[in-house]
Amino acid sequence: MEHWEIFLLFLIIAFVYSSVGFGGGSSYLAVLAMYSLPYQEIRLTALICNVIVVVGGVYIYIKNKQIDWKKVIPITLVSVPMAYLGAILKISQETFFLILGVTLIIASILLWIKTETKDKEKLLLESKSAVLGNSFLGGGIGFLSGLVGIGGGIFLSPLLNLMKWDTPRKIAATSSVFILVNSISGIFGQLSKLSVDMDYFRILSLCLAVFIGGQIGSRMSLKWNPLIIKRMTAILVLVAGINVLMKYW
Repeated sequence: MEHWEIFLLFLIIAFVYSSVGFGGGSSYLAVLAMYSLPYQEIRLTALICNVIVVVGGVYIYIKNKQIDWKKVIPITLVSVPMAYLGAILKISQETFFLILGVTLIIASILLWIKTETKDKEKLLLESKSAVLGNSFLGGGIGFLSGLVGIGGGIFLSPLLNLMKWDTPRKIAATSSVFILVNSISGIFGQLSKLSVDMDYFRILSLCLAVFIGGQIGSRMSLKWNPLIIKRMTAILVLVAGINVLMKYW
């Protein structure tokens, strides 16, 4: 496999992010974009790695009853088919990288924003209109997620925090479920049009890297500061986005 250093980078990203309950999907996408690999391979790899790292966190959230299904379902119900549609949409490699570059820059801004909510804060979205709004929000992010090859949590989590949608823990749980179901939907969309240009050995190797890193990180109680990790990711994603636009603008 060319670029063996990517294996090490993915392992480290999965290790750090899983130790604080994150997936790291945006960082996988940013790293792959910097190497200008075939765009279909980038999308499929990032989505599979998302599932591998996030599935453990979702299990823990469900086990601890931290998921409010009445609020999660409206967001995910529309996002899943939209993620599939985004994944099967035929676009050129140049168009993909242009969309990816803009998406990464916007994501870096959202990641940099510091949001604070109180655990006992009154929730602001309880009306029927909020359910419809959540569905539109989930559908829009889901489509973009399938198109680019991310789970969508990088957009959903900051937006829900800004909206004071729920407590930080409930938002984290919701984002994990959102990432999981949209990544799976996106994978099915990608599998419907596999390309011969993909390096399947590289994809499997990177999946192994995030599995190892994720398993180690999730079992270590490291005192990482989530805000620092978010802002380090924001810088990485911003650099990757600018780099992509410079190459394909």
